[in-house]
Amino acid sequence: MPPSPDPAVLRGMPLFAGLDADALAEVVRHARPRRVPKGTPIFSQGETAAAGHALIDGRVKIVQTGPDGQQVVMRFIGPGEMFGTLAIFTDGLYPADAVAVSDSLALSWPTAAMTVLMERHPAIAMNALTIVGDRLREVQNRLREVSTERVERRIAHALIRLVRQAGRRVEAGVEIDFPLSRQDVAEMTGTTLHTVSRTLSAWESQGIVESGRQQVVIRKPHALVAIAEDLPPLRPDR
Repeated sequence: MPPSPDPAVLRGMPLFAGLDADALAEVVRHARPRRVPKGTPIFSQGETAAAGHALIDGRVKIVQTGPDGQQVVMRFIGPGEMFGTLAIFTDGLYPADAVAVSDSLALSWPTAAMTVLMERHPAIAMNALTIVGDRLREVQNRLREVSTERVERRIAHALIRLVRQAGRRVEAGVEIDFPLSRQDVAEMTGTTLHTVSRTLSAWESQGIVESGRQQVVIRKPHALVAIAEDLPPLRPDR
C-alpha cells in the first residue's frame, strides 16, 4: 500500500471544499490509498459498496451493464473527483464497474469512516449533494440527447464534454488526455461502433478531428461545437 498522501492533495477537490487544514488532515488519516494499474477494476457492478472513493491521479471509467449485456460508459473520472460514494448511502450496491484506464492512485474511505467524517464536517455532506446533483443533471442531459438528437450531435457533445474534462493543448489542436477508444464513444452515446467509426472518419476527412489508436485530437473545436449545437457549417478556413 502506498503511504498516506499529504493532506494538501485534497485541496481543490470539490468533495472537501471549505475544510480547513486540520479537517483535511483528519480526512487523510481515515483514507486508504491504493495504486491501481491500468485495466484493473476498483469495484464491480452489484458489489456491496464498502467504501467511497476519490481519484488523486490517473483516469477511471465508470461502466454500467444492462440485463441484455449492453454496456454504457456513464462517465470518465479524473483527478480530484469522487466516485462510488453515492452507493454507500442508497441501496448499498455499486451501480456500475469502475476500471482504471491508466495507472491511477485512488483514496478510499470505508462506509463507517465516511459517515463519521460527514457528521463531524457537514460541509462534506453538502458538497457530496452538490456533486450528485451535478452528475444527475449531466445524466439527464445525456438522456435528452439520446432521445432527441441526431447521432452526429450526440458524438460531438460527448467529445466536447471530454475536452472540457481532460483537454490538453497540443500542436495539432486539443487532445483528450487519456486513452479513448471508438467503442468507448459508442457506449457513451448510445450508438454502434460502426456509426462512430463512420462519423469520426468523415470528420477526419474534413480536418475536424484526428483519431488514432485510443487517442483523439480535436483540430477544429469551433467546427465540433457547430455540429453539437446544430449551427450552420463553418467556412472551410475555420
